[in-house]
Amino acid sequence: MTAVPSLIPADERTRFDRWRDLLLADPRRARVWRWLAPAVITLIAFVLRLVNVGDPHQLIFDETYYVKDSWSQWLLGFPSTWPEGADERFITGDTDAFTGVGSYVVHPPLGRLFIGAGMALFGADSATGWRIAAVVFGTATVLAVYLLPRTLTGSLVFASVASGLLAIDGLGIVLSRVSLLDTFLTFFVVLALWFVALDRRAALARWAARESRETTWGPVFWNRPWLVAAGVAAGAATAVKWSGLYVIAAIGLYVVVTDALARRRAGIVQWPMDGVRQGLVSFVLLVPVAAVVYLASWSGWLFTDGGYSRHAVDAAPAAGVWSWVPLPLQNLWQYHESMYAFHVGLSTPHAYASPAWQWPLLIRPTSMYWHQDEFGQNGCQLPGGCTEAISSIDNPLLWWAGIAAAVYLLVRFVLVRDGRYALVLTGLAAVYVPWLLYPERTIFQFYTVAMVPFLVLALTFALRDLARGPGSMTRASGQAWVTVFLAASVLLSAFWYPVWTGLPVPYEFWRLHNWLPTWI
Repeated sequence: MTAVPSLIPADERTRFDRWRDLLLADPRRARVWRWLAPAVITLIAFVLRLVNVGDPHQLIFDETYYVKDSWSQWLLGFPSTWPEGADERFITGDTDAFTGVGSYVVHPPLGRLFIGAGMALFGADSATGWRIAAVVFGTATVLAVYLLPRTLTGSLVFASVASGLLAIDGLGIVLSRVSLLDTFLTFFVVLALWFVALDRRAALARWAARESRETTWGPVFWNRPWLVAAGVAAGAATAVKWSGLYVIAAIGLYVVVTDALARRRAGIVQWPMDGVRQGLVSFVLLVPVAAVVYLASWSGWLFTDGGYSRHAVDAAPAAGVWSWVPLPLQNLWQYHESMYAFHVGLSTPHAYASPAWQWPLLIRPTSMYWHQDEFGQNGCQLPGGCTEAISSIDNPLLWWAGIAAAVYLLVRFVLVRDGRYALVLTGLAAVYVPWLLYPERTIFQFYTVAMVPFLVLALTFALRDLARGPGSMTRASGQAWVTVFLAASVLLSAFWYPVWTGLPVPYEFWRLHNWLPTWI
């Protein structure tokens, strides 16, 4: 950190530069800030996600599926069906009214396992219990977003800005306060990309330590524990939602390409084929462990008898080359075929459906909850009545600026070939581009919660370039613009926070947040 100020001419150093030097120049002070900055940001994120999380004490949006399924899975090992009127019975404390008959669910079990664990700890009859796992994982995602850019750039300021922006973004806050699966998916995706960044850093150090000489073939590296860890995290993402498969594919592609390019820079003559050779090893390190993690997430279903489709093919087991496969795995395969058919054919109309091409424009955010009380009703003390809303919309400034920054980062990557840009763009593409392949599917804007970490990273890269005074702009002017942008982002999040968290507000205050007619 002490070498950075010397790179800035004395006549260009601003008050911000001197302030940064004061905080970080002393090694002991810098060490304190390396711990203090992520701790404070993570604590702020936790508080924003936890406050009033148990209100409303209702199953909102798709919690009607995930909460009850998670609880029955926690108790039985598999999700169970529930009788008519189960939602009303559940919220009044009758949490064991499930039938014990396996329920058809279309997502893997891991996310429900986390939700069920939170309910076991805090009570299945408590809305806080339903949502506490999302709070924990949403907060952990903020910390992971600190660690990823810290590894990529080595900059405490950069990492703090990126994670701070995620901490105050609306979609991250809302999805950390409702019991859906996407927060768990997002955490494991970011974790996997952080492990890839650590693997890449270790690979660069390994090549730098190698004696430079031109050879026909290079070494094959098996000792890549961070790549194995990335496989574990990506397998966990897939065990939450199948969209994690695209992350595994994107990581594999990134690793093969970057390994091949590293061999070219090292003077390996047959670098393309040598990259393929290393790619096969990387596949062995990445994919099998991801498959093991995914299969392990189904252990409750496999080692019990009551799950949906658990004995579907017992009467007519597979013949021929598949006859050696144990019957439970044959049943699991058939269940997966049914799940795949459901996902591919899902096109049920929904008022808040939003195709993926609309997502960058923020056209149709998802309303999770809306309720209105008259004055004096249910404790409402506002003269014009109380409106409670939970809208899963990003901080609009951060979202649109993040989309613009992603385009900027792509252009910068084409111009300068910076590998850090490539990793951020890889993560963003993995969680967005595949959805464009299903224009007829019923999907929602809140799926973009997995995009937000990479958008704030792209935005932070753009803000860093602006702070350096691009073109004829001075550093002081660039840093002033960055300060204004960050202040505006914080103020806008404060303005939106009540309608992200269901706080009672006047109806007209809620109306002020509907900037586009499609946001209602």
